[in-house]
Amino acid sequence: MTYLNQSARSNRSTTPTQVNIAYFILVHRFPEQFKRLFKAIYHAENHYLIHLDKKTSIEIYNEVKNFLADFPNTYILESENVVWGGYSMVQAELNGMKYLLTLNIRWDFFINLSGQDYPLKSQKIIRQYLTQNKGSNFIKIADQFVVRPETMNRIENHFTETENGFSKLTYKRAYLKDVVPYIGGQWMILTRTCCEFICNSGEAQKFEDYYLNTLIADESFFQTVLMNTSFEGILINDDKRAIIWIPDGDIKLRPKTFTEEDLDFLLEGDNLFARKFDDNIDNQVIDNIKLYFHSPLNEMETVLEYATESYLA
Repeated sequence: MTYLNQSARSNRSTTPTQVNIAYFILVHRFPEQFKRLFKAIYHAENHYLIHLDKKTSIEIYNEVKNFLADFPNTYILESENVVWGGYSMVQAELNGMKYLLTLNIRWDFFINLSGQDYPLKSQKIIRQYLTQNKGSNFIKIADQFVVRPETMNRIENHFTETENGFSKLTYKRAYLKDVVPYIGGQWMILTRTCCEFICNSGEAQKFEDYYLNTLIADESFFQTVLMNTSFEGILINDDKRAIIWIPDGDIKLRPKTFTEEDLDFLLEGDNLFARKFDDNIDNQVIDNIKLYFHSPLNEMETVLEYATESYLA
């Protein structure tokens, strides 16, 4: 296992072709917040796929649909009933990737967001950053057994997802043979090549079959697939999200809802997005973030890069 410390990437002698982004946005409430997010990340050369949870009211669904009618390059994915902690979240992500791959459009990066996220930088800066890092995938990755052993029950037990949660009946089972489980988070920036590998290589199938009956699969499925297959792309242990995790009961953490008091935290580092926000709690913090939209990214932060070929050697 090799860890490579890498500082800011050096400038290339030639200017690379500007990348296009395919955004996948999960929405189930707060349509006005979604509209504000969408306007902040909209660029005519990007593409936007929206997933509205099946539990979303018809009023919100129609409001979002009518809003998107004014913007080209937008699409609505068939709704999945997404259950917190269920594999249905992973399935929605996979459905989004597959849908975007079938369209006759050019995009270079897949970025997933929720309707309560917000960018920390302008699309110009985000697109420039990804252009300079073309070929890199940004996703939190850690050896689950070593770093978060308290979460091993999520994958060592068999869980059955229901319409509203999980069945009370669980039982122990053997984990996948010769597979090292990894964990990180739900949020990611993946290259098109990475999405094509996950969706089309066939190597992810056994992981899909197993993780169907795990708990909080969205925090570990993609990491485990990419670290235990023949995928050869660059994985950087950084999802580019500003999040403060706080305890929420015995089995999980949840993202703190940002307020103006968190502005310093939001502006430090070189994150591209933040979550989460709730206008009912603080409707000013986003306005303050926008004041720094066009400020350059901090260039001194060192990122930890995972080269998958080193792990698989």
